[in-house]
Amino acid sequence: MIKEIDIDSIVRKRAGRRAKFIPRWLTGLLAKIIHQDFINTYLRQGRQGVDFCRGVVDYVGADITVEGKENLPSDGRLCTFVCNHPLGAIDGVTLGWIIGEHYGGKIKYLVNDLLMNLDGLAPLCIPVNKIGGQSRSLPAAVEATFSSDCHVIMFPAGLCSRMQDDGSIRDIPWNKAFVVKSVQHQRDIVPIHFLGQNSGRFYAVARWCKRLHLPNFAMALLPDEMYRSRGKHFTVRIGKPIPWQHFDGTRTPLEWGRWVQDRVYEI
Repeated sequence: MIKEIDIDSIVRKRAGRRAKFIPRWLTGLLAKIIHQDFINTYLRQGRQGVDFCRGVVDYVGADITVEGKENLPSDGRLCTFVCNHPLGAIDGVTLGWIIGEHYGGKIKYLVNDLLMNLDGLAPLCIPVNKIGGQSRSLPAAVEATFSSDCHVIMFPAGLCSRMQDDGSIRDIPWNKAFVVKSVQHQRDIVPIHFLGQNSGRFYAVARWCKRLHLPNFAMALLPDEMYRSRGKHFTVRIGKPIPWQHFDGTRTPLEWGRWVQDRVYEI
């Protein structure tokens, strides 16, 4: 049986003993906000893995232009593909389709653990808990992924791009993990620039959450942002691989991470 999204069950499971205080009208409203019926209609198709990713792009009717596909290594070396994260949904599945199809499905990527509720996507993912305490098993899972014969896809910002003071849309500073693990496992790093942005409402909610020190409620809007991407055009620019040996001791891993981030936006 194909698993469908039941937002009421998901919320109550994560809330634990506090679930009894959550009114059903609230979870019902959230189900409408995330377009639960729209998502479940697609899930009933039963697609899995890379085919699931390609199917999402087709289902929402997104038009994708890929530039620099010749930069995808085809000599057998394993790589870490790193990308900015402007959208939070379509960008993720688009990379899963493009890179996964090129490498015969041998990909893994780190995602928000909520996405593990999507059975079709789960086989490609290592979950990261963005709300509660992170599982103790995460370091071992990440290590196993980088030690595997799969290519790794990462969004090093860890969350969607935000609107900057000058009005531009850009990721928060990237973390260093992708540099450390890529060097450790001798994986070249391939920078990718995904061109696109979410609605003004999304950035406004994210901005007020930060100002008022509230939880990241903007995350709940991401399914709606995907819904709004129906029929839109997006461009994916793939840069040339950066050899893992390039990341030497002249900079710290964190500085190298920010350096790669700058290169992404120059593609």
